[in-house]
Amino acid sequence: MVVYERGDLVKQSAKKKVVAFYEGNAWVHRVKLLQPDGSVKYSKRGGFQSEAEAEASYYKYEKEFKKATRTYQMSVKPNPDVDLRDYLLYWFEDVFSQRIENTTRMVCAYVLYDLILPNMQQNIKLRYANEEYFDSLLAVVSKACESAGNKSREFLNMAMKEAVIQEYIRVNPIPATKPYPRRKPTIVILNKANVKKLLKAACDSGWYLEILLGLFCGLRKGEISGLKFGDFDAENRTIYIQRQITSNPVIPKGGSKIQTYKVIEKPPKTDNSYRLLRIPEAVAKEIEKRRTVIDANKLQYGEQYFDHDYISCQENGLPHITVHGLRHMYATILVEQKVPLIKISALLGHASVNTTFEYYCEVMDENEQIITFMNHMFVPEGSVATC
Repeated sequence: MVVYERGDLVKQSAKKKVVAFYEGNAWVHRVKLLQPDGSVKYSKRGGFQSEAEAEASYYKYEKEFKKATRTYQMSVKPNPDVDLRDYLLYWFEDVFSQRIENTTRMVCAYVLYDLILPNMQQNIKLRYANEEYFDSLLAVVSKACESAGNKSREFLNMAMKEAVIQEYIRVNPIPATKPYPRRKPTIVILNKANVKKLLKAACDSGWYLEILLGLFCGLRKGEISGLKFGDFDAENRTIYIQRQITSNPVIPKGGSKIQTYKVIEKPPKTDNSYRLLRIPEAVAKEIEKRRTVIDANKLQYGEQYFDHDYISCQENGLPHITVHGLRHMYATILVEQKVPLIKISALLGHASVNTTFEYYCEVMDENEQIITFMNHMFVPEGSVATC
């Protein structure tokens, strides 16, 4: 006679759960399918060559059924007993992800699937998730990296705002939680010698025009890549910013790992990023030089040459340089010239003046540093040897 402890019986019972069976010369499993009206239809799936294959299919259908049920319940009417975890998954995948760019979704998917969900020690009801609960959660999440606390709090705030709108909860508890400051960008201002080295290296490597567009026009990397000759007005010496070339990471539902990663052309970052800029003569001359080079390449390679009218059209794209550093230097010059903040914001294509202020408030306070830079370190047009 074999005697089992209670724990052993539970384990044995779990092991004996049968989800697949042999029928009609193949392995089969039962399946539940959610109907459009919320009812459940029971059916079978068969034709599997092994029990393991049928079991894998069964658990896949179970996962899909649970997700569909969760989505249906929350889309039809607010469920006061919905779990916080289920609501966050529903809100992110079925609501928020439908209206954001893939790059934003990539960041938010990481925040949800790699930071928030793994650190939820207990899965409580949404209506019981109060200020104390979220403070405790964020305290753990913030240890992951410098920006984890801030980004996770931003994510939760957006989710809880909509939970209030959808009448799942009455009050958004996130504003009352401990704030985690956003990491401020490091602004590096090159001295005179290093500016010369930068421009000389750019000239010798064939990236002189791209460096000038960043340093003296304040363009983003994607805006430089997306600039076309048709955007350039040689007579009036202007360029019109109306597109960008950027990455398009595609992340499947239920995870944070990139499935595909393509480079695409799309509109500028914000509505304010559409802008017409006057450009220095040196930049205009370099654009004409680049046009000459590309026209020569077209003649040499014929139909094998595809440039799509892009000014920056080279096989390996822009080099690994900090184009944002050039934008920061450009903005710093404008600050010293006492250009109003609202105009600097427009020139940089920021969504709001608040964004500009957040980036450059420290520079604005350091007048002595800026004046020193302008008076002794900045290299005006014409003082650098031409290519």
